Amino acid sequence: MQRQYTGSAGKITNCRIGVFAAYASDKGHAFIDRRLYLPKSWTDRPDRLRAAHVPDDVRFATKPVIAVAMIERALEAGVPFAWVAADSVYGVGEVEKVLRRAGKGYVLGVTGTHPFWSWGEALIAGTAEEIAQTLPASAWARLPAGDGTKGPRLYDWAYLELADLEAEEVGCPEPSAWTRGLLVRRSLSEASLAFFSTWCPTGTSLEVLVRVEGRRWAIEDAFETAKTELGLDHNETRSPRASPDARTGGDGAGACCAGWDGWHRHVSLVMLAFTLLVAIRYRANATVPPPQSAPSEPGRRWSEGRSRSFAVSPAG
Repeated sequence: MQRQYTGSAGKITNCRIGVFAAYASDKGHAFIDRRLYLPKSWTDRPDRLRAAHVPDDVRFATKPVIAVAMIERALEAGVPFAWVAADSVYGVGEVEKVLRRAGKGYVLGVTGTHPFWSWGEALIAGTAEEIAQTLPASAWARLPAGDGTKGPRLYDWAYLELADLEAEEVGCPEPSAWTRGLLVRRSLSEASLAFFSTWCPTGTSLEVLVRVEGRRWAIEDAFETAKTELGLDHNETRSPRASPDARTGGDGAGACCAGWDGWHRHVSLVMLAFTLLVAIRYRANATVPPPQSAPSEPGRRWSEGRSRSFAVSPAG
């Protein structure tokens, strides 16, 4: 455990934080990768790492670095995906580079202070917030970012194409033209703004980018289901292999002793169970219901003859 900020609680609290990757499609969504995030107060303390049975080769890694590693593993495994969506916690930088080289589109959340610029006939430069404030009313379109628990999640959206680049300019092996852009989302109730750096094949419509950004809701839905139905957040806190000093907590060295193995095993089992439920639900919804039985003959008495339930003896 470590006092740190967690989005689920919306504050700094004593908790563990995991970085997750989810796969989303029209057939459903499920987690495909995970890793426990260790703050520097842990990775700088070899005694803590040993007490929690953290592997020797684990070093401090920021959440964006962990995310890049997950994307690279998905690429190496041949996971068939075309887009990546993420919130501003994961930033851009290395995430952008690995996706551009792989020929994958993205919609990545950024803060309002993130700089954007264009080149060409219409020059645009400034922070995301500054650029959004200059947009005319005609630049906005109201579109749903998918369905939520209360129906379509409607927002106002604006999209600016900033630059066109050829694939070879960014190291992408497949020849094609790509567009770098800025996507802005405005809340209908509070008029608050959210900003996204985009990378997509030239000619991609605003509707497609909005649908991609809306896919991020899938991982929030997955977290809620996994916690309430499968006990994602109910894993044991201490490892049975932890030393007596670690189990008592002491100076905090054993406070996260669920250690590395315990956390990853529990989370992996929940991920597997969640995936099975998604597959079962998809197959159940896709199965064509059997045809209804033919209507009975007029005046036919169903009491005639022995019923099938009585054709077998109780012993059978």
